Amino acid sequence: MDHSLYDKRKYPIVDVREGYGEWVQTYEQIVQDEMDLRLLERMQTIDWSKAHQVLDLACGTGRIGAWIKSRCAADIAGVDLTSEMLDVARRKNIYRALTIADVSDTGLPNASYDLCTQSLADEHLPNLRPLYRETARVTKPSGYFVLVGYHPQFLMLGTPTHFDRTSGEPITIRSYVHLLSDHVKAARAFGWSLMEMDEGLIDEVWLRKKPKWEKYLGVPISFLMVWRHE
Repeated sequence: MDHSLYDKRKYPIVDVREGYGEWVQTYEQIVQDEMDLRLLERMQTIDWSKAHQVLDLACGTGRIGAWIKSRCAADIAGVDLTSEMLDVARRKNIYRALTIADVSDTGLPNASYDLCTQSLADEHLPNLRPLYRETARVTKPSGYFVLVGYHPQFLMLGTPTHFDRTSGEPITIRSYVHLLSDHVKAARAFGWSLMEMDEGLIDEVWLRKKPKWEKYLGVPISFLMVWRHE
């Protein structure tokens, strides 16, 4: 479902490439670790000592790549749609290779990775099936796909992905609402089995950083799914 059905802010909408190309200047200062890194820290399924080849989908500025690098000695490759984001990631010297490509059609070799990750990007995909099909293609047998997403419940409350341009104008990046069941249906269609799931709520830690979000206290804002390929 297009987010506009729920959008209460009615900011001008831009596509993903344009939006993140502009947002790159302030992205790492705006996106809070509570959205994704806190969920990743709680993850139990992945044995990082067995991860040798990792693919970071929608890697952006390299936030998740840096987190992975702190936990294992794997070779990490990154894919993103936005060259400006990749320029920032490249300067961090985390990735063995960085590719400009769509996460649903990476062009990378079959069965090459022990583990794929994607964080805070699925809401920009109009259809989830191509993502799960592509990750199944590039992941080795018995490999894993770790996905952290923007919770559909938070999107349905009327807050799509947005940022302020340097001019101060607020902008929304086109988003889509995918129910959690949509993920399960799409993943199972391509041989993925759900091994672990978690959800992150707006709590007191969040409110210390964003006091204006008090009205969202207790509301889920992000989720984690760990899939294993059959």
